[in-house]
Amino acid sequence: MNKNIFSIPQAAEFCSLSRGTIWKYVKSGELKASLTPGRQYRIHNKDLELFMREKEMYPFAKYQPTQNKILIVDDDPHINILLTKILTAHKYKTEVASDGFEAGVKVTEFKPGLIILDLFMPGMDGFEVCKRIKENPLSSQTKILAITGYDTEENKDRIMEAGADGYVVKPFTPEGLARKVREVLNK
Repeated sequence: MNKNIFSIPQAAEFCSLSRGTIWKYVKSGELKASLTPGRQYRIHNKDLELFMREKEMYPFAKYQPTQNKILIVDDDPHINILLTKILTAHKYKTEVASDGFEAGVKVTEFKPGLIILDLFMPGMDGFEVCKRIKENPLSSQTKILAITGYDTEENKDRIMEAGADGYVVKPFTPEGLARKVREVLNK
């Protein structure tokens, strides 16, 4: 949902429902809406997204991230192997993407509960990947743990502002990483 506010007809079209059906949900209070001074109802995108999730409406019914699935997004094959070994030892299922574009495809196919995301990769960097994942209503609930060897306050602030749920600095210990993964997934 790229819009912030929907009218009743726009919400109905987005949900593939009739205007009358959306109207009934608004009147019953099942779908939160605000009344404008002109007596028109407006629905905030977060309220429409929540409503669609609660009603298990397409496309949200098909995208349910799974807590035990982790997508590793890093252009360094050695890091991918190391992270895979650490995470599978803790009973997580993993997939690997070597760049931001591949990550976008795997997010919708693999439906991870967590993405471990490197900040600096060729093509689309981790900041942009994080922003796109968090802006997409289909993946906005997916947790993101940023990982970097370039630890600066600026990098940390930028990735957290982009929507990351946690931050880890390379090098890390296997125990430290596993602890941070559990922490982010339990937020």
